Amino acid sequence: MSECLTVRVTYTLETPAPVLAAEPAPRRARIVTGDRIRLGLLLAGTAVLYLWNVTINGMANQYYAAAVQAGSVDWKALLFGSLDAHNFITVDKPPLSQWVMGLSGQVFGFGSASMLVPQALMAVGAVALLYGAVRRISGPGAGLLAGAALAVTPVAVLMFRFNDPDAAMVLLMTAAAYCTVRALNGGSARWLAAAGVALGFAFLAKMLEGALVMPALGAAYLVAAPIRLRTRLLHLLGAAVAFLVSAGWFVVLTMLWPASSRPYIAGSTDNDFMNLVLGYNGLARVLGHGHTGGVFGDGHVGVAVLGGSGGHPQGLARLVSGEFGYEIGWLVPGAALATVLTVALRGRAPRTDPVRAGAVLFGGWFLVDGLVLSFMHGTIHPYYSLSIAPPVAAIFAIGVGQAWSRRESFWSRAVLGTILLAAGLWGWWRLGGGAVSSPALRWAVFAAATLAPTALLWSWTSRRRRYVAPTLLAVALTAALGGPTAYAVATVASPHQGIGPSVGRPGTGFGGGRTTVNARLDALLEETDTPWSAAVDRSTSAAGLELATGTAVMAIGGFSGTDPTPTLQQFQDDVAKHRVAYYLAPPSAGRVPSAVVNGKRDHGGADVSSRAHADILQWVRSRFPATSVGGVTAYDLLAPGRSGAT
Repeated sequence: MSECLTVRVTYTLETPAPVLAAEPAPRRARIVTGDRIRLGLLLAGTAVLYLWNVTINGMANQYYAAAVQAGSVDWKALLFGSLDAHNFITVDKPPLSQWVMGLSGQVFGFGSASMLVPQALMAVGAVALLYGAVRRISGPGAGLLAGAALAVTPVAVLMFRFNDPDAAMVLLMTAAAYCTVRALNGGSARWLAAAGVALGFAFLAKMLEGALVMPALGAAYLVAAPIRLRTRLLHLLGAAVAFLVSAGWFVVLTMLWPASSRPYIAGSTDNDFMNLVLGYNGLARVLGHGHTGGVFGDGHVGVAVLGGSGGHPQGLARLVSGEFGYEIGWLVPGAALATVLTVALRGRAPRTDPVRAGAVLFGGWFLVDGLVLSFMHGTIHPYYSLSIAPPVAAIFAIGVGQAWSRRESFWSRAVLGTILLAAGLWGWWRLGGGAVSSPALRWAVFAAATLAPTALLWSWTSRRRRYVAPTLLAVALTAALGGPTAYAVATVASPHQGIGPSVGRPGTGFGGGRTTVNARLDALLEETDTPWSAAVDRSTSAAGLELATGTAVMAIGGFSGTDPTPTLQQFQDDVAKHRVAYYLAPPSAGRVPSAVVNGKRDHGGADVSSRAHADILQWVRSRFPATSVGGVTAYDLLAPGRSGAT
């Protein structure tokens, strides 16, 4: 009997064991599979939104399009980011984004699609990386919210379908944030070094702006990495070395490569890359005139204030007002509240708490970059705010996720309601003006933004709270994202070209290149067989001609026409060697509508570039015959010079 009992007990204990042990595995698999499906849907939706009719933007910014065209046919032009295939001058930014688009042009042929599709795919990558970073901090739900918020941010929709370098820069900044989050998990030197490499290449996309996230990444690792302080400091030193190597190799290349054998570094005063970094694209951007790399004809220093910057006064309100407000400002109030409240909720957590580390990382990125954008004195466009789109989306999602995870507490529900109420009501306010007008949408957002967060406070008294609360959360989040989504859709549906594109409506920013067709001039330049078909003041004018004719055009003075290249002697040598066929006199359409020269605004439409290279224009006029070609004065530099001219 005792033996029988033993057998029965053994059978009873052992038989169910495999069943109980096997049950959790399918559940875990279902959860993982569900997360992957939701992530796949998010990325697929992002791809559709950003790739949909992407060629509606045509050549987008002709200035960068010309560089992409040059890089698609010449390897040296691709390497240095030259504006023309014969490598006279570069664009005024590092060449990383041109590498991507130029290589696409080499593989698929130059065109709008081969240029803009890689940019759109960068958006998908940025959303995936942000999801991955936030998921490790606050769970898959918060990760999905962060990715969705980034995907529908209007400035992201605008610039990831454009050919400016901001898209590549922000993708790499987001990659650096993801690598830092991975490094925080176990104190990984390799992941932190990978973050340094990503930031180094972000520097090669848009210089110092790409490094503005560095203080936040360093602070998060220094505060929260689960290793000794000495080891943390050594890891940060290693990441700094990785940054210097990944950014510095190109700087060294420009120094070692003979200047006579490479294009002039546009925006610099002395053909030096670091001059561009610290001057024109450094202090000049933050501090304004007096710190730029460009030099005017009288030797003084100045900066042109381009379209899109004049209506945005300095201060904390800049990011939520005017065009900035429509491009990035939708979630800024909610994100600011989320940063403060998340840190408060995690105030007593251990030093290595990943949520607080995430708040330091993304909140610090938002703070540092946002303050720089708010108080910049120099040239600024609202689309520069793309650099804070990932941290705004991330910290908003982390705040919502943390408050939701503690929803049993009334105070956590109050925090959640406050964040959602701020985001929703601000969206309602912003929908009251601007390019997208829909009273029905606006008042639907208002109703959802006020009722749902308020009801969340009391939903826990309901017997069906398990279903009511998630529904209320979904309604409140829909209200918060309703405004930016409307502008994102309107932006996708409209063409955007030029240097200063805006969200929600079609438009051509200042200096977008040629906007009219001059068939006679195009035919004239296409018939030339010289290295440069023509020389013309300013890169934007040259870019339009290059795209229209497929020829290389010498851009005298670079982007603003103030770069000290070529000198009169250099230009005379090129003409003597029959390297340039025509000189095109600066037309009135090429004048800067409003320029700041030596700190004073010139409202008379004076051509700033003509002041820097007037000697070339005077020499050409005194020596070569002129003819009008479709309203443009063209000087034939291959014709015999007039006797007695010097």
